[in-house]
Amino acid sequence: MRNFRKPGDLDWNAVYSPKDLIEEPISENQRKSAVHSVRFLSDLDYSVVQQCMHCGMCLPSCPTYLETKRERNSPRGRISLMRAVADGELEVTREFGEEMYYCLGCLACTTACPAGVNYPELFENARAEIEARGVLSSPRRRFWRWLTLRQLFAKPWMLRLAGRLLWLYQASGACAAVRALRLTRLLPKNLRDLEPSTPRVKRHFSDALIAPVESPGGGNPPRYRVGLLTGCVQDLVFSDINRDTADALLANGCEVVTPRSQGCCGSLHAHNGDLHQARVQARHLIDAFDLDALDAVVTNAAGCGSHLKHFAHLLAEDAAYADRARVWDAKARDISEWLVEIGFRRPGGGGERCRVTYHEACHLCHGQGISVQPREILRAIPGIELIELRDATHCCGSAGIYNITQPEQAGKLQREKVSNIVDAGASVVATANPGCHLQVENGLAAARSAPAIVSHPVSLLARAYRDEDEERA
Repeated sequence: MRNFRKPGDLDWNAVYSPKDLIEEPISENQRKSAVHSVRFLSDLDYSVVQQCMHCGMCLPSCPTYLETKRERNSPRGRISLMRAVADGELEVTREFGEEMYYCLGCLACTTACPAGVNYPELFENARAEIEARGVLSSPRRRFWRWLTLRQLFAKPWMLRLAGRLLWLYQASGACAAVRALRLTRLLPKNLRDLEPSTPRVKRHFSDALIAPVESPGGGNPPRYRVGLLTGCVQDLVFSDINRDTADALLANGCEVVTPRSQGCCGSLHAHNGDLHQARVQARHLIDAFDLDALDAVVTNAAGCGSHLKHFAHLLAEDAAYADRARVWDAKARDISEWLVEIGFRRPGGGGERCRVTYHEACHLCHGQGISVQPREILRAIPGIELIELRDATHCCGSAGIYNITQPEQAGKLQREKVSNIVDAGASVVATANPGCHLQVENGLAAARSAPAIVSHPVSLLARAYRDEDEERA
């Protein structure tokens, strides 16, 4: 087993073999501590591992490489290391684990790659092996992973209970009092730094705002029957966006079916190396929907959508769910994708003039290849002037929980994004992912000089439909 070579005189723009990125062997005790019976990377189809041509086309798209100019912090550098692990040339060490978690998982490299490298599969399996071998394990880390991945985001009732308590804390004024009295300084530093960015929980969650089945009015039969995903964070913090999504679907002749207490789709688990729980969450979600009775299953969260479209791969070896997972994948749609696919109705009326810019969520544009559709929706809304955002496809630094685990790098990306938004001179920033929404919103609040508000494209569309109805009335 060997360690990575530290940055020195190497030319990080050149192509290196894994041996060029490592140095002296480590001790036998360290070797034994890293051994684990599960070997996820070596179990992969080797064609996935060897796809990378090391051409370097991914380098200008990678936020961490642009920050450090180190080969190990680039997609092709990480793939070289993963391939070396699969080939048995490298053991999984703490340093390997830290490198894989330094990656944002923004998937910009997949858009840039001419060879079609399946980086998401490599990335998720590398993190799964890191967790299986426990090279980053500590009592504190184990506790937080257990509390979040195996409790809060695995049990819908527990997440809603936590959300309700947080809402009471915020709505009662206790939150404002704690901040005014500076009691947050009693918190550990990492929690103290995160406290200002705590999202505001909605008073009503999705199940209280959306009926189990809603049909379009007008007496006409529905054109389509679709299932609506309410999510986890989306359900607690952006239940109004879920309501807007249902309204936009109804306005376009869709009957909307919204199962109760759906829970997390498992994307958070898959992206953080817990593939077992990701499969559990996928099965629960599939069971919640009558797929044969639906034309589509619609989500409004980009990070979820990117994961939702790969249930067939995730459950490929599950005899009870493999066929249903393939049906699921065929019907999973992002809301903008679905609306454009069915030929959504352009809202009428004049509309209040508004300058809007659009930040592309990484897992929508890079993960799902959806970029044109949200813009088509925005341009169809009366009164909106769409201003293109500089580096719209660059990551904002949210990247799931990256802004929690890597606050320094996430903060740099956040400030760059906010600077571009300010330069655009728009009053509204549209984006289609809850993590991006919060990251941009918090960045704008910190900048103070940026007056823009953040909204989901489907919320702007739903508002236009409501304005149209009011004008008719």
